Amino acid sequence: MMDISRLSSHYKIRTLTDSDVDVILDLRQHNTLFYKYTEAKPTREEIRNDMRITPPGTALSDKYFIGFFEGQKLVAVMDLIDGYPKPENAYIGFFMMNQEYQGQQIGSAIIGDTAGYLRKIGKTAIRLAIDKGNPQSAHFWKKNGFKVILEVDVNGWTKLVAEKSLRER
Repeated sequence: MMDISRLSSHYKIRTLTDSDVDVILDLRQHNTLFYKYTEAKPTREEIRNDMRITPPGTALSDKYFIGFFEGQKLVAVMDLIDGYPKPENAYIGFFMMNQEYQGQQIGSAIIGDTAGYLRKIGKTAIRLAIDKGNPQSAHFWKKNGFKVILEVDVNGWTKLVAEKSLRER
């Protein structure tokens, strides 16, 4: 079991619940570029589904749908799966910054802290999927050390599977 409080050295982190749906919806609705490249839509139902869905072979206990907060302000949302696709991996199913905090290296700092903690607990890689064609997402993940390893089709949308090695170099 992960200690989510150790995923950031700067922000308070907690599990997001149904009572957070409206603040998550507000954060998502302000990130309009993201929704041009994905089948997902910023709705309450989609958020509730995202809170509960897990990849094949993983349990809900492996899932951490979390918020990074500065005071009461939601800075970022992350869906983190422990042990997917392999036990030594972690998977970021979703990561989105509050638009007010974008362009300030805060997202990169959160990903850096998260990667550091995952390395400390023995994870060897982080995987995620990028919506093909989304220039903002592709730039962000590449800048943070993720390399595309595979292209897959998901319901007619092309996803780029990317991975960041956590092995010491």
